[in-house]
Amino acid sequence: MVSDVLKGTVAAAQEAGSGLLDGTKSIAKGIIIGVSEVGGDVVDAAGRTARDAVSGAAEVGADVALIARRAVDGIVEAAGQIGGNVNEVAKAAVNGAMEAAGSIGENAVSAVRAILMGVVFGVKGVAGAALPRRHEPRS
Repeated sequence: MVSDVLKGTVAAAQEAGSGLLDGTKSIAKGIIIGVSEVGGDVVDAAGRTARDAVSGAAEVGADVALIARRAVDGIVEAAGQIGGNVNEVAKAAVNGAMEAAGSIGENAVSAVRAILMGVVFGVKGVAGAALPRRHEPRS
């Protein structure tokens, strides 16, 4: 069901010629928040959502790398909003996007990997900044 909604959104936005990137991010974010609200597995949903977004983009001839980025952005934003494990959710989303890209072809894998590299490093930086720092005693 979620897969159909996401793919339908990508197809409709592509056909309309606008809003594809913002729509993808919003739908991905909404899926994660919804899954969390009903007590579902957010990590699993993150991987599936990113995978379906990339697959849907490929089906309608959209830029799979940009769609992957926007979907992952929405997923990571939602994870932070719901208080989820942002690192695990981001990892699942990136893996889902890469899995879908792998079924499309080597060019898709390269493009998705390149655009999502910043997400992985960004999430690690945000998570590191959010952790409490250990204070060493002064001598």
